[in-house]
Amino acid sequence: MEELINRYRNLLLSIKTDFKRSHYNKINWKGRAICILGARGTGKSTLMLQYLKENLPLDKSLYLSLDDLYFKQNSLIELTERFYQLGGRNLLLDEVHKYEDWQSAVKNMYDFYPDLKLIISGSSILALQKSQADLSRRLVYYELPELSFREYLSLKLKIKLEKYDIIEILNNHQKIVEQNVTVIPDLMLQFEHYKKTGAYPFFLEDERDYVSKINQLINVIIDYDLPEGKDISTSTQAKLKKLLYLLSTSVPFSPNITKLAEKTETTRPRLLEMLHMLEVSKLIKNLRSSSKGISMMNKPDKIFLANTNLIYALALENQNQGNIRETFFYNQLENSGAVLTTAKSGDFLVNNQFEFEIGGKNKTFDQIAKIPNSYIAADEMLYGMGNKIPLYLFGFLY
Repeated sequence: MEELINRYRNLLLSIKTDFKRSHYNKINWKGRAICILGARGTGKSTLMLQYLKENLPLDKSLYLSLDDLYFKQNSLIELTERFYQLGGRNLLLDEVHKYEDWQSAVKNMYDFYPDLKLIISGSSILALQKSQADLSRRLVYYELPELSFREYLSLKLKIKLEKYDIIEILNNHQKIVEQNVTVIPDLMLQFEHYKKTGAYPFFLEDERDYVSKINQLINVIIDYDLPEGKDISTSTQAKLKKLLYLLSTSVPFSPNITKLAEKTETTRPRLLEMLHMLEVSKLIKNLRSSSKGISMMNKPDKIFLANTNLIYALALENQNQGNIRETFFYNQLENSGAVLTTAKSGDFLVNNQFEFEIGGKNKTFDQIAKIPNSYIAADEMLYGMGNKIPLYLFGFLY
C-alpha cells in the first residue's frame, strides 16, 4: 500500500487548483458517498484530486485508480480494511468499473465502514448506470459534461469569466457581450477554435494532436467501455463507428431510421438499440418531442453528435454548418441543466417555454414570427439585437 500512497502523493503535486469546473460547486462534497459520471476526457480525475488537495487531510486520504495493475492480484476490500485500520477515512476510487464486481466492493465498504467517505468515478457510463439500482440508497450521482465555451476561455486564457442563466442572456445579452468583449477582444475567433478543439481539457496539451485524441477517445469508448456494460460483438462496434460518421456529415433532419439501418447494414430495432448505446455513452444526443418518453425503442426526432469537436474530428471536410450550430446550442443548454425538446416551428423548445431557431447572421424570424417567446441564436455575429442573440453567448451558461 505504501507504493500506492507514494504514487498518489506524487500525482497530487501536479494538480492545479486555480481553475475548477463550474460543476465542482454543484457537488455536495460533504456527502458520505458520491459517484461522478461523465464521458472520457471531461476531467473527472482532476475534479476529485482538486477536492482532495484542498479539503481533505492527506494522512487520512487515499486516491486509487482501479485500472492499476496492483488490483489484478490484490483485493480492494483487503486494502480498504488496512487503510481504515491505519486511520484512513477518505477513499477516492477512480476508474472504479475496472475492478471486477466493484458494485459489491463499494456496497461492502459503505456498509462495513460507516465513517468512511467514498468518492468514486469511472469512464464507462453504461457500466456505472447499471449499478444505480443496486447502489441508489448509498451513492449520490453527479454528471460532469464537456467544457462549456466559458470554461474553455477561462482555462485557455487564465481569466475568470462570469456565467449567466438563460433568463439573463435573453434579457441582457447586449450588456453581457459588452462586458466580455473588453476582456476577450478576439471572442469570435476563440469561438471558432472552441467548436473545433475546445470541448475536452486535453486541448491544453497540444492542439496538433487533438483530432487524433478525439478518435482515440471514440475507439476506447466503443471498443472497451461499452463492452464492460453490455455484451456487444466486434461487428456491432464497427457499425457504431460507421453510424457516428454518418451522423457527423448529416444536416439537421428528422432521421429515417430504416435508411440509417440499411446504411449501417443492420435491422431497424438493432439500430434503435445502437442509438441508445451511443446516447448513454455520451457520444450522441437524441432530441425528442415533449410527448415522447425516453425509451430505447422510441425513434428520436433529431440525432446530434454530443459536441461539435466530434463532428470536426469525424467529418473532416464534410461538416455541415447547420449541424455544427445546432449541436453547439443543444450541447451547451442541455449540459447547463435545460430541457430541450422539438419545437412546433423552430429548432428547439427550451424548458417548455422558449422557442429557438438556430442559424447564421442573416437568419430571419419568418419561421417563428407568430410564436410567443421565440428567439434566434445567430452565428457569425458579435452583438445581438432584440430577440436575435449571438450563438456563442449560450456557451456562458455553465
